[in-house]
Amino acid sequence: MARNTREGTEATRLALISAARGLFVEKGYGETATPDIVAAAGVTRGALYHHFEDKKALFRAVIEQEAAAVSIEIDRTFALDETPRDALLSGTSAYFAAMAEPGRARLMVLEAPVVLGVEAATAIDRDNAESRLQQGVADCLGAKASDDQVVALAHLLSAAFDRTVLEIERGGDRALYEAAIALLIDGLIPPQP
Repeated sequence: MARNTREGTEATRLALISAARGLFVEKGYGETATPDIVAAAGVTRGALYHHFEDKKALFRAVIEQEAAAVSIEIDRTFALDETPRDALLSGTSAYFAAMAEPGRARLMVLEAPVVLGVEAATAIDRDNAESRLQQGVADCLGAKASDDQVVALAHLLSAAFDRTVLEIERGGDRALYEAAIALLIDGLIPPQP
């Protein structure tokens, strides 16, 4: 019985996250009302508030799920025989592919910093894709780089990646932008001898 209750509870939580994601993508956070979410999820308003303090907490769960999905996609591309530069570039390409999921750029790049605040959105990113980016930068720079340099370069690249995602979503040529990012990486992180 406890297992079925636990499974039912998790199913309700996931239904709320899925319904909310769809509505946040379609209407935006501000235009999505909690009655719409519970109706789309097929649950009661009480179920919503059992799982989430408020709409903002539900939005955070959506963003955490999206960020985890992006990280999984990046991790899937990792190959042990890649050079640090090639690994960084393949991770970059995987990031762009993951961010091409309909609605993801809007949710993560545009809405999350506004709804959750820059610090909270940054913390979610830091726990997911940004940690991979920092490791990639550190691997490319080698032992000579300080932690502060690695973090600063990762932040600059992350900003460039996010802007690129928005440009690609607007119809920009992904191959062109990936080539430009490769030039940027090569300019910021000289190849190791």
